[in-house]
Amino acid sequence: MARRTKSYQSPEATHDEALRIARGTQRPGQTKEQTRLIAQGIQKGIEQYKKQQSARTRELDRNIKKTRQQRPPHEIPAREVQEKVVYRQHWLPWLLLALSWIAMAAIWMVFL
Repeated sequence: MARRTKSYQSPEATHDEALRIARGTQRPGQTKEQTRLIAQGIQKGIEQYKKQQSARTRELDRNIKKTRQQRPPHEIPAREVQEKVVYRQHWLPWLLLALSWIAMAAIWMVFL
């Protein structure tokens, strides 16, 4: 059974989309037959584009699979990331702490 992806559109949906596009570009005085022919051309173009894209996707998948098979897993370089964490503290909190202790000591000396 063929597996269908989320991007799969039925021919009816493609036809409806092509008809919507043809009606959007319809000129004044254009007959329904002409609009229908334009819609058919658009539908064929959409289908051809989708075929080309699926062929490109298949080819890309083949190339990826081929490159993965050519390189054995032990030859793939393992990148080890070593993180060096350096904690740097700002001097302002320490200055404020020292000033508050000096102020408390001064207040304690003055009032006692």
